[in-house]
Amino acid sequence: MRGLRLLRAPAVLLGSLCVLLFLGGTPAYAHTALKDATPGPGSKVAPGADVVALTFGRLKSGTTPTINMTGPDGAAVPVGQPAVADGSVVCAAVAPLRAGVSTVSYTVTSADGDTQTSAFQFQVADGAEPVAVPSACQGLSLAKPDTGGDDTILGLSRTTVALAVAAVVAAGGGLLAVRTVRRARTAERKGPTV
Repeated sequence: MRGLRLLRAPAVLLGSLCVLLFLGGTPAYAHTALKDATPGPGSKVAPGADVVALTFGRLKSGTTPTINMTGPDGAAVPVGQPAVADGSVVCAAVAPLRAGVSTVSYTVTSADGDTQTSAFQFQVADGAEPVAVPSACQGLSLAKPDTGGDDTILGLSRTTVALAVAAVVAAGGGLLAVRTVRRARTAERKGPTV
């Protein structure tokens, strides 16, 4: 009986160590880690998707997550100002996606203030399943991305174009005034014509 008691203590100690190793050996996942995305990492979607949604743990209220996208040609894809739904889903309108591999990069702040920055890729391919706008994003009024459309002329904002036109008109008017004054002075030097 005494030998059984002696074996019981090391067995309990060994069991406790195994439990600690098992619990302590699991990787710790940050609560701001990406839980789900539409389009998701490594997914294949049809062209034309115009909203991205990223789901995390609870995000810090009052902070604005950032989302950036790069298209298959390496050029930036216009992304509207992100909005947070349900305290954990970040939604943003994007320019319609073109075929190829796109990269999404993001920065979010968890409820306790920890910030996470990461990125993932997905593929846009003809014949793939279209992506539906996630239900959490459907009720939001998402800011449209600045695609350089209606508010630009030759890629410049209307204000820039208006200022350039005003500068050209002012310069042209100044040159015309100088030319007129020079002609008048030349005419005075030559005297009256008979």
